[in-house]
Amino acid sequence: MKVYSVTDIGQRRTVNQDYIYASEQPVGNLPNLFVVADGMGGHNAGDFASSYAVSVLVDDICQDADYNPIKVIRHAIEDANEKLLEQAAMDDRRSGMGTTIVASTIVGHYAYVANVGDSRLYVADKDGIRQITKDHSLVEEMVRMGELRREEARNHPDKNIITRALGAKMTVNIDFFDLKLEPGNIILMCSDGLSNMVTDKEMEEILSGTKEGLSQKGEALVNLANKNGGKDNIAVVLVEPFTNEVEVC
Repeated sequence: MKVYSVTDIGQRRTVNQDYIYASEQPVGNLPNLFVVADGMGGHNAGDFASSYAVSVLVDDICQDADYNPIKVIRHAIEDANEKLLEQAAMDDRRSGMGTTIVASTIVGHYAYVANVGDSRLYVADKDGIRQITKDHSLVEEMVRMGELRREEARNHPDKNIITRALGAKMTVNIDFFDLKLEPGNIILMCSDGLSNMVTDKEMEEILSGTKEGLSQKGEALVNLANKNGGKDNIAVVLVEPFTNEVEVC
């Protein structure tokens, strides 16, 4: 397995509210774990929300005796949601904070994925790139209901309004996906600071390069997001499951 992960503050923000976790080594009963969280909230509360949620998630997974990856991740996300609400209730400066989260683990030839919000997981292969997760956003709901065309959604003024987040409600609704992986696949996990600045086609072109290593691909994605405006923090986790090399940043 080969891994590269990076966050970047972008061109417009003064605080990095994105947080990532990438371990190709076992975390509790999971053989590996990859997470992207994009926080929200004023007074640096978004920064706290994303890092705290991931910290709770990892701690819970380390202590969970279950071996079912979906159950393990579900328990951890639900606990992170509850503890974010507790933290917000104890400090007015953190009131209303929240975070997106997309988490995945690779077990054999399968990836198990969970997401809340609009941070994404893609899979790239010789045929292109496809988004596995579905955004929990107002604009995405409009597209699904036929009120907005897909090509209009990218620049819609309400694009950043999300409909699900950790820390928003006592009960969190989590989407789960499982997918079979093939040799040559590259998993891309990212915050909307990448997906809003770099088109799927541009991602595909970068990830399909055969001469560049995983770190060069990751750096190219971040650089292009910044070149295209860098309006938000940028988080990227790349995983190439079927190699023996490991590269972590």
